[in-house]
Amino acid sequence: MAYLVWALISAAFALILRLVSIVTIGCRRNRQRAVGFFHPYTNDGGGGERVLWCAVKAIQEERPDLHCAIYTGDHDASPDTLMARAIDRFGVKLLYPPKVVHLHKRKWIEETTYTRFTMVGQSFGSVYLSWEALCKFTPVYYFDTSGYAFTYPVARMFGCKVVCYTHYPTISLDMISRVRGRSSMYNNNARIAHSTWLSQCKLVYYMFFSWMYGIVGSCVDLAMVNSSWTYSHIEKLWGICDRIKLVYPPCDTSGLQMLPLERPAQSSTIISVAQFRPEKAHKLQLESFSVVIKKLDANIPRPKLQFVGSCRNNADEERLQNLKNLAIELKVEKDVEFHKNLMYRDLVRLLGGAVAGIHAMIDEHFGISVVEYMAAGAIPIAHRSAGPKMDIVLEEDGQRTGFLAQTVEEYAEAILEILRMPENERLKMAVAARRRASRFSEERFYDDFKAAIRQIL
Repeated sequence: MAYLVWALISAAFALILRLVSIVTIGCRRNRQRAVGFFHPYTNDGGGGERVLWCAVKAIQEERPDLHCAIYTGDHDASPDTLMARAIDRFGVKLLYPPKVVHLHKRKWIEETTYTRFTMVGQSFGSVYLSWEALCKFTPVYYFDTSGYAFTYPVARMFGCKVVCYTHYPTISLDMISRVRGRSSMYNNNARIAHSTWLSQCKLVYYMFFSWMYGIVGSCVDLAMVNSSWTYSHIEKLWGICDRIKLVYPPCDTSGLQMLPLERPAQSSTIISVAQFRPEKAHKLQLESFSVVIKKLDANIPRPKLQFVGSCRNNADEERLQNLKNLAIELKVEKDVEFHKNLMYRDLVRLLGGAVAGIHAMIDEHFGISVVEYMAAGAIPIAHRSAGPKMDIVLEEDGQRTGFLAQTVEEYAEAILEILRMPENERLKMAVAARRRASRFSEERFYDDFKAAIRQIL
């Protein structure tokens, strides 16, 4: 009986592979001399979108004979609007407008589609979405800039060379260890953390998913990663150390370094730049600011906290409204500003007036906003983990460049220390931080990116 079942499964699998090969053979023959960028959300406004446009520009400069196509689920996107968005939101001027391939199955990668097993659901949903993408337009080079590793075997079946820029692994060894240690946070709710049986079930689920993630990730021809933290995880999960390159993401250090380091005497503004997502820990930032207001010295000007971020969907809009309500509960609503979906030039203006920049995401893979704070002259207060701890907020020529914190109290103390700091000391730290930030410039990204892709192109 077992033999019969196994024979049926094998026959079904063979039939599926045969059907796949029949469908893809025509697409293989009609491959376009192009680079197809798989980036279903071209309006998220975050660091990932900046990488997309800088990558497109780098390809256009390095290989002008190759067309660049963007696979996007944003139906209002057009070649001209995307080109305009690249320069308006990120200051990246493309050499010519990219081709746009519209995707109509994006709902299959949205987390709201899956109330349970979201990670697996989105991953297999990306397989379906990439199938739609590659059937519509099959390039010679398939470039994933959004972290959908389960699309790589599909692209290989279509005969594409597969390249990715990985901001963070879909599952990390840290996530597995938190489930094993039954720690409660945004990706491991309290009900599961407090149950031994549910924690064991989730651990098995995570271990199985990490095994699948390793298999699909190994299909890539070249994996670029954005930080030392991401490098170590991808190396262990995918097992392709000879095909991984560390390429720090592009940060607008040159433009921001033109801002004066001096701040107006009465300016005590703390800025927070991050998309309104749960992992960005805006609530912790707001609570720590509330503690600062309570402990504020009489001779220090009352500070202001500015939240700057983008909203992708209704869930983000609701999260933003909840933050506004929390500010009222904490009685700091008059000291807090919320700026949604700002134009790049307006973000630069706000950065130029801030004495400090706050960041609170645990295991932030890199932390472009932290680098932007440093380049603009705002002293960073970042979470003591991953990218900020390993790559960014390090001493420069023996001088401190910022603060690392974890708890509400530690963030509050760091803010207070900056507010109490004599101006000459603040300037000394700001100079060192700006010097440190120059290591992560757009120019360095272009140089490292082009050097990495030459072996593939």
